[in-house]
Amino acid sequence: MSDYGALTFMVRRVWLTMRAAIGEELKAFGLTTSQYATLVMAAARPGISAADIARDVGSTRQAANEMLGLLEREGLLERRPNPTDRRTHRIHLTESGGERLAAARLAVERREAEIETAFPPEQRRAVRDWLDRICEACL
Repeated sequence: MSDYGALTFMVRRVWLTMRAAIGEELKAFGLTTSQYATLVMAAARPGISAADIARDVGSTRQAANEMLGLLEREGLLERRPNPTDRRTHRIHLTESGGERLAAARLAVERREAEIETAFPPEQRRAVRDWLDRICEACL
C-alpha cells in the first residue's frame, strides 16, 4: 500500500510504473509511449491535429511537432494540409505506420494482460469503470 495518501499521487504512481512496463515492450518496435499513443490516436482519428495530439499525450505543441516530424521521417505518419485552415495540418497514419502499430499493439495488449492477471475479471471491470468515471468527474 502506498504511503502517499493523495489519490492524485497514487494514480500518477500507477501511470509511471505502467508507462515504464509498456515502454520496455515498445523498445522492440523503436517507439516510445508517446509515439505509440500518437500512432493510436492517428489510427482512431484520421486527420487529428498536432494540437490535439499534444494535449492528449500531455506535451507542448513544440514537443509534439518534433515527435511528429520524427514519425513522419520514419514513414509512420504524414501531415496533410488542412483545407479549412492553412496554418495547420491533419495527421494521418501511413500503411507502414499501421503495420508497426498493429505489431506494437499486440505486445502492449499481451503485457497489459500479464499485469491484469493478478486481478479477477470483476475487479478489472471495476477499475476500468472507475477510471472512466474519474475522467468524467474531472471535466
